[in-house]
Amino acid sequence: MKTTCDSTSTREKETCGCMDVGTILDNADCVATYSKQFATKEDALAAQESLVAKARSIESEPCQISADLTQVGNAYQLDMSFVFSCQAETLIFQLGTR
Repeated sequence: MKTTCDSTSTREKETCGCMDVGTILDNADCVATYSKQFATKEDALAAQESLVAKARSIESEPCQISADLTQVGNAYQLDMSFVFSCQAETLIFQLGTR
């Protein structure tokens, strides 16, 4: 079943509130970042393990993951970067971490 938006131009689609997925997800942003402080090193490592498992469950091709764990005073700062093969995977990952 075709909708009215199927036969309209991109500019008209913008005004009616519907768009082609390719207009929104153009694979220009395939990187997700995560940064959080934890009270203990064990908590930070558990979070890192959980995030890596989540990324691996989403990836269609191997996700490039980097992690940096540093002590900041009495806390542990976990900074991670995830490079997915497509923007849809990045979006799914980001929504899953909220």
